[in-house]
Formats: sequence, structure tokens, C-alpha cells
Amino acid sequence: MKYIIVLCDGMADEPLEKLGGETPLEAAVTVNMDRLARDAEIGMVRTVPEGMAPGSDTANLSVIGYDPKKYYTGRSPLEALSVGVDMTPSDVSFRCNLVTLSEEGDIYEERRILDHSSGEITTQEAAILLNALKEGLKKDGYAFYVGTSYRHLLVWKNGKVRELTAPHDILTKRIGDYLPSDPVLREMMEKSYAILKDHPVNQARKEKGLNPANSAWFWGAGTRPVLTSFEKKNRVKGAMISAVDLLKGIAVGADMYNITVEGANGGLHTNYAGKANAAVKALTEEGYDFVYIHIEAPDEMGHQGNIEDKIEAIERIDAQIIGPVADKLREAGEAFRMLVLPDHPTPIRLRTHTGSPVPYLLYDSTQKAEGKESYCEKTAEQTGIFQEKGHELLKHLLEKGK
Repeated sequence: MKYIIVLCDGMADEPLEKLGGETPLEAAVTVNMDRLARDAEIGMVRTVPEGMAPGSDTANLSVIGYDPKKYYTGRSPLEALSVGVDMTPSDVSFRCNLVTLSEEGDIYEERRILDHSSGEITTQEAAILLNALKEGLKKDGYAFYVGTSYRHLLVWKNGKVRELTAPHDILTKRIGDYLPSDPVLREMMEKSYAILKDHPVNQARKEKGLNPANSAWFWGAGTRPVLTSFEKKNRVKGAMISAVDLLKGIAVGADMYNITVEGANGGLHTNYAGKANAAVKALTEEGYDFVYIHIEAPDEMGHQGNIEDKIEAIERIDAQIIGPVADKLREAGEAFRMLVLPDHPTPIRLRTHTGSPVPYLLYDSTQKAEGKESYCEKTAEQTGIFQEKGHELLKHLLEKGK
């Protein structure tokens, strides 16, 4: 038996007036999800434990079988694992987003966050800007590390965990009320604007009508995590397919293999087909029992408040990942179980995450189940099936297949 999780980041949403009261998942054309839904277990699951922040960090840890209340030590340390940062127990890491701030006036605190991702800036452009920050913000005990796109890291040697605000939670808001209380971190952020505002990379982006990456924004502080081996814990050999450092870091911490797919970038135009082909190859040719396919696009479109692009992201996942993976495994004669779900909602209305339960679809190619005509929030709620502890859903996936 082979096992697949297709994690559609931020896919769950709310009914929208512009969609006639439907959610983006309901409005999307999802032939393959609906085909599986007719013979699948459909239900709701709480991926973010009560009292914890609704982030992709806590939610994905939960989906992959690790209780966030036990294993979570912060978001950025997981990302640090993915880029090879060797943190000591006393080090503290921070996510360093390259964000777009408004540029009117002269007072940093009066600026507003316009875009948490700087228009999904390329990693190549971002690396140049990070090097400028490394030089301009050089300080003993603090080190910057290049990640992917707008997502980067700052590590504070022998540091302290600070309460910080995620930039995607305060889009369009004045930043003065959300800046760090720590004077060094605050000073670094303010100086980063002076360094980046007129940088040639940003001047070129403006000329192309793109959002400039004109400030660093620190958040997601934490200390080095310790995850138990996924294979030893679950007795299956697992691989991760993701363009996002957070998920790659979880895989490193869990001793899973990270599969790199050319053209996978965490955006709407990621290499969906490449991810599907890599998953099938891992399961049919390379000896893996379990593959976790993570797609960031629905979440990014939710943060942007873009209904049409969120629907497009869902439709691409359905047509280019879910359908091909299921069909190719059948053609190869492999029995499989596929779990499809978001990690958390990213409602268009809010443009940030919520901790509400999410719909899941659990399909077994060897069994028939009393499913639904379609997979969406509404049909999942109608079944009455509810998994309170999200980290136990993986066990449900694996046990039912043995």
C-alpha cells in the first residue's frame, strides 16, 4: 500500500457573495477530487489545536502526525533546518520576510504593509537584497541566511524569543503598533528600509510595475526543534515535495527525504505536473511508501485576496496533481490511499489564516466508501465526521491501509 497526502495550503475558505454564496473550493472545477469523493471518507479535522496560533507551521506539523503542543518550538527554526543552519540550543531564529511597505512620508512607523511577499519576488533577486542587508546590518551575534523567494532567516546567537507579528496578519495596517519591542530588532528593520528602498533591484522592479522588497520584517521566533524520525514513528519510508522552506525543514527534522522539483516556486505558476511526476516516481521506482505533496499557491492567493487566482490554484492542483497521481498509480498496479486537505483556512475576506477546522478527503483505491458527490467545506460538514486531534489523522490514514 502506498500513501499520499496532498496538502493544499490555505485552500479552505468562507462562502463569498461574489461566488453566489460558494467558497472558492465549491466554485472551482474539481473533477478529480469529486471523482474520488464519491468513494471516499469525507469529514472535518481540527489541524490547529485550541489556543495555538493558526500558522502553516502548527497545522502542517499536525497533518504530518506531530502534536504541535509537544513538538512546536517556533516557525523559523523549522525553516532553519531546511537551509542547513546548525542552531545550538541557545540560539533563536526569526523569519525574515522581504515585504513591501508604503513609501509616503519620512517616518518608518507610519508606513503600512502593502504586500507580505513583495509580489512573490524571485529567489535570485531576494538573494541580492539579503546580501545588502548582511553588509548593511552587520552585527556580532546576528546572522542572515537566504531562503526562498521572500522567505529568509535571521539567527540571533544566545538570543531570546520575542513575541512578534506575522506580516500577513496586518496587511494595509500602520506598522508602528506592531514593531518589535526589542531595540536591536526594531533598529534593524528600520535600517533595512533605508538600505533597500532605492536598491537597484527594487528600482528595476518598480520600472516593471512590480512591488519593491523595501523592508525586512522579523517574526516567527523560536528555538531548535527536536522531531522524532517519521520512519521509526510510523514504519513507512517518507518523502516531502514542497517549494517552501518550512515544509522542507519539517522533513529534515523528521528524517524524511526532500525531493527537489525544478520550477517549483511556491506561487500560482509552480510546477504542478513536476510535483505529481516526482511523487509517482518516488512511490513506484524509488522505494518510498509515503509522499507528502505540499502546494502553497491557494494560501498565497488567499493572502492576496484574489478570488480568481485562488480558484485557478485549486483547479490546477486537481487537474495536474490529484488526477495524474491517482491515475498513474492505478496504471502501475499500486494500491494506494490518498488524503487531500488544507492545513488551515486562508479566507479571501480576511487575507490571513484562521484556526477553524478544515475539510478532508480520504480515498482508498481498494475499498468503497459512502462518500459525497463533491469535496468541499459544505459536504464535509454534512457528514458529521469530525477529527478533533489533527495529529491523529495520519495514523488513521496509515492504519486503515494495513
